[in-house]
Amino acid sequence: MFGTMPASIEHIRAGKLRALATTTAMRSESLPDVPSVGDFVLGYEASAWYGVGVPKNTPAEIIEKLNKEINAVLIDAKMKEQLAELGGMVLIGSPADFGKLIADETEKWAKVVKFSGAKPE
Repeated sequence: MFGTMPASIEHIRAGKLRALATTTAMRSESLPDVPSVGDFVLGYEASAWYGVGVPKNTPAEIIEKLNKEINAVLIDAKMKEQLAELGGMVLIGSPADFGKLIADETEKWAKVVKFSGAKPE
């Protein structure tokens, strides 16, 4: 199965699920002995990520305030520890960084869908 790290990590740690590899670009700090698929398939990366979005036309000062406060929480040592316990990795950045991530991921997965031959209905 290709499960998310938060849903799988406790089963892996308990020995109820055997991790063959992670799908992130690099090995997970939470499971350092588990290889990444990228160790075997050059350039492979398929990871889940989470972010916060706001409605279109939200004032820039509100976006900047949210970004500042969310980044402050994400760099907090206790929060980083808690997320790491779940197998998470913190990515902090600007609204522009997040927009680029979304655009890059959309482009990457659009190529995969096109190559698969899937036809939207």
